[in-house]
Amino acid sequence: MSHCDLCEAAPITKRHFEDDLCWIADCEICLVPMVVWREHDAKPSDEIKAQLHERLRAVADGVLGEGGWKVDDNMRNIPDHYHAHARPPHFWLR
Repeated sequence: MSHCDLCEAAPITKRHFEDDLCWIADCEICLVPMVVWREHDAKPSDEIKAQLHERLRAVADGVLGEGGWKVDDNMRNIPDHYHAHARPPHFWLR
């Protein structure tokens, strides 16, 4: 396997949460909360994905406000390692 920044999990930005399943930090590119599965795999099971999104919700509600965001798991820059961002409304219009 080649180098993966998400597997490295270097604490570059604010780290909000971490456990054996995932870590959540502000994305270094877009600065919104991002959940990263600790497994180097792009396709978690529906059960794992639900757990990841629940952990992201707990953080994102506190940072962006309850209902003030949605899950964006289109993995643009690192497509082979599952991660999802908490995007506020109209994020792409900024």
